[in-house]
Amino acid sequence: MSDEKKTLKNDELLEAGHSTAVSVVNSEVSYGEIDPVAERRLLRKLDLTLLPLFTLIYALNFIDRTAVGNAKIAGLEKQLGMVGNDFNIALTIFYLAYFVSDIPSNLIMKRVGSAWIAVLTFSFGIVSFGSAFVHNYHQLIVTRVLLGLAEGGSLSALVYLLARYYRRSELVLRTGFFFGLAPSIAGAFGGLLASGLLSLDDFGVVKSWRKIFFVEGLITSIIGLALFFIVPNDPLTSRMLNTAERDLIVARHNADAIIKTDGKKEATTLKLFLQSFNIWTAVCSVAFMLINISFQGLSLFLPTVVNTLGHYTVVQAQLRTVPPFVVAGVWVLVVVTWSFKLKQRALPIMCSMLLVVIGYAIAISTKNPHARYAACFLSVVGGTPCGPLFLIWGTDNAAPDTMRAIVTAAIPGLGAMGSLIAVWTYVSADAPNYHKGNTLNLVASVVVVLLAGGGSLYLRWENEKRERGERDYRLEGKTEQEIKDLGYLHPKFRYQL
Repeated sequence: MSDEKKTLKNDELLEAGHSTAVSVVNSEVSYGEIDPVAERRLLRKLDLTLLPLFTLIYALNFIDRTAVGNAKIAGLEKQLGMVGNDFNIALTIFYLAYFVSDIPSNLIMKRVGSAWIAVLTFSFGIVSFGSAFVHNYHQLIVTRVLLGLAEGGSLSALVYLLARYYRRSELVLRTGFFFGLAPSIAGAFGGLLASGLLSLDDFGVVKSWRKIFFVEGLITSIIGLALFFIVPNDPLTSRMLNTAERDLIVARHNADAIIKTDGKKEATTLKLFLQSFNIWTAVCSVAFMLINISFQGLSLFLPTVVNTLGHYTVVQAQLRTVPPFVVAGVWVLVVVTWSFKLKQRALPIMCSMLLVVIGYAIAISTKNPHARYAACFLSVVGGTPCGPLFLIWGTDNAAPDTMRAIVTAAIPGLGAMGSLIAVWTYVSADAPNYHKGNTLNLVASVVVVLLAGGGSLYLRWENEKRERGERDYRLEGKTEQEIKDLGYLHPKFRYQL
């Protein structure tokens, strides 16, 4: 990075459009140019280190969460004496705990650092492992509560830490990679692993469906322990980076920011907490909730749905859940790359969600098993990238740091309400065609398309008002600290469309 220092007035710097390392000194700003070669080298290092690790962590999260769906068709209900809607109630309990823990967990993460990710991963691994030894329905409920509490903050913590390393424009590609790809890998691997485990001999008292929880939980617990030593800390203190790389990350964040903080976190206040729940957070949360209704429900019940499409053995049904997730993994990479290149979220979301709409329309309109299996492909493939895109759309437009920590938790946390609804979309009374569940998912998918399009128009309208100076009144009579706390409300802040 160049040592040359210059000073510009705040507005002049913003109009210059340079990639700069910046810090506020009263009303003036000093900056130095960012070395593009060093920046590319840093990005390559971050991508090769963070993305595979975060993909692995969230894949484990998703595998442990959805293992209960594979266990269901392997005899879990019968052995635990479950009847009627007991299975759906167990899933509901999980998402209630998930919702309760999400925001508090991310505020702890902001306070204590990335060791919290290791704590969460080890915790949900141990709970999953322990699920292999439940002997009645009440014990299953306890494990679902504990699993929800542990998993609730995991996604939020990963996205928040990623946002500390990358610039706003880069976040969609990186988060889309791990958040979009991990469920696809987990869905495919989970089905393959479950079918393989069910084909093996029993491990003493660990039989049938218990083998799924036993092995998957054991793997996660071991990796969780390893994370205490390998998960990177905040970029300001991470041993993964040298001094020059830390300075470069600070410079890159300052170049993005209206108010320059040199990477430091402001105190968490009630005002900033409440400020986080704005119109855009609400739009992204509702959209995330609706995506969860259509995507999480099918992900949890895909083994059950596939099992109704033919006369399959348990292993054959498990194996038929794999191909939709494999195709979804490829589609995720296409869509998030398109969104990154296009520098837009709305159009990729709308196009992808239209596949979901078509999928559920087919599921409703025909009883042909081949067509309905194709509908599963469309629904899984189309829905996979849209949750990540809405989460990043909300995170991109959140500032300052406290708000970013809260929003990255609030969107999936409030969105978990969709998962609560999703567990009731495929009830046994609606089998084998699941007409009511598929109809609800179709309506939810259509509304997501409308929210993406309408939300984009709203953000464009707000940016235009700021360009015309119609939000400048927000600076009048404000102290320096109050201006810093404006975050996304600052007249110079521009929303990512």
